[in-house]
Amino acid sequence: MPRPIIYVLLFLVAVSLIPMGMVYKSQATRRRGTPRIQVVYDMDQQFSFKAQQENPFFADGMAMRSQVEGTVARGMLQDNPVLFTGTTDGDTMWVETIPVEVTREFLDRGQDQFNVFCAPCHGLSGNGNGPVNIRATELAEGTWTPPTDVAAQTVVDQPAGKIYNTIKNGIRNMPAYGPQISPEDRWGIVAYVRAIQASRGSDVGDLSEDARKQLQ
Repeated sequence: MPRPIIYVLLFLVAVSLIPMGMVYKSQATRRRGTPRIQVVYDMDQQFSFKAQQENPFFADGMAMRSQVEGTVARGMLQDNPVLFTGTTDGDTMWVETIPVEVTREFLDRGQDQFNVFCAPCHGLSGNGNGPVNIRATELAEGTWTPPTDVAAQTVVDQPAGKIYNTIKNGIRNMPAYGPQISPEDRWGIVAYVRAIQASRGSDVGDLSEDARKQLQ
């Protein structure tokens, strides 16, 4: 091959490397405020519809799509009415006992969740005099329903499933905490409420010998 042609080919190869070098330099030394070089545009500028925007692709013209009927998100199949609703029939036949093994770790978790979600109104001791209730009482606007003492006899007499349902769906001024608290943590709160009730109805004689010594 003639030498001039070899030189031309080497020159063309060198020129072909210039764009790649410029891209690399741009990515490595890009100054703030200077847009980077986009090799594949649709990876950074993907088209999408905004919420409530019209989408001509669908017959109803709606971009926001409802869940397909009958589908269940992975890990969200609630096929146990006792665990997920607190009932034996998925309606109002409340379960009497907590359908989860109550361990110390489980109870501690229930206390933690109670302090986060319940104590603002019910108080850390569950007596219904949390900071939200104190403030609402001071305002005296006439629209506030005081929270219940969780150790009141009316709550003590409630089946565990009914307390669970109240946590999940709310009651009176109390909002539904189902979207915020997992089923397991709801039962943990129920277990802690039962512990509060038991502590209110106990005396020193119910404690172990070691516990009584610690009090002395």
